[in-house]
Amino acid sequence: MSDRFQVAETAIREAGALAMRHAGRLTELAVRSKGIQDVVTEADLEIELLLRQRLLDAFPEDRFFGEETGADALDGACGLWVVDPIDGTQPFVSGMASWCISVAFVQDGELDFGLVLAPRADELFAGGRRRPATLNGRPLSPHPGTALTDGITAVGYSPRIGADDILPVFDRLLRAGGTYYRNGSGALTLCEVAAGRLLGYVEPHINAYDCLGGIAIVRAAGGRTNDWLAAPDALLRGNRIVAGPPQMYEELDRILG
Repeated sequence: MSDRFQVAETAIREAGALAMRHAGRLTELAVRSKGIQDVVTEADLEIELLLRQRLLDAFPEDRFFGEETGADALDGACGLWVVDPIDGTQPFVSGMASWCISVAFVQDGELDFGLVLAPRADELFAGGRRRPATLNGRPLSPHPGTALTDGITAVGYSPRIGADDILPVFDRLLRAGGTYYRNGSGALTLCEVAAGRLLGYVEPHINAYDCLGGIAIVRAAGGRTNDWLAAPDALLRGNRIVAGPPQMYEELDRILG
């Protein structure tokens, strides 16, 4: 695993440099829509292909699942890389900072480690089952709060769910005295939970490549998440997400409903 982590760290930094070059030429990028509030650029594909090549050249026995190129044949896969080349493409093309590159490694069906790079802020989050959670090498720990009034709760949303599914979440959160936040990137939001910047994070549905890297880091920091991969076909179909410090988990789960 240490070899895989080192290769992944080198690869994600290279991908970050490529992403920043693309970020400097936003007006020239070809952008197309994949659906409502869901866009993809040539940068997404180029970054994913770079990561795929670096990871599989080093570990050809592994499989790869990326947002843009899809999943290899996963039956019998021992090691699996799950990658989002730009999580938060809408913020990316809008010239905002809330986007990242996410890489997760799953070994024998168990989430092993994750790396999430936020190039604009030059922040590399990392952590896993056998590796402490860090931000640019410094240790992370979740929020010390014991009530929703003690901090900010992130609420994620995508057009995959309807307004009637998400509005009750806001209602429960606000009535409990909480306040909410959304930055457009699930992986980066999870890292902000791991870093104690956010009290917690809930979302009714999120895809694997948008969250697995961040989930590994939250858990390594001492936070708690739902058993995301335990849901049937979660890897390919997605699942809900609840993440926060252990003492807030049950309340966050109640808020999501």
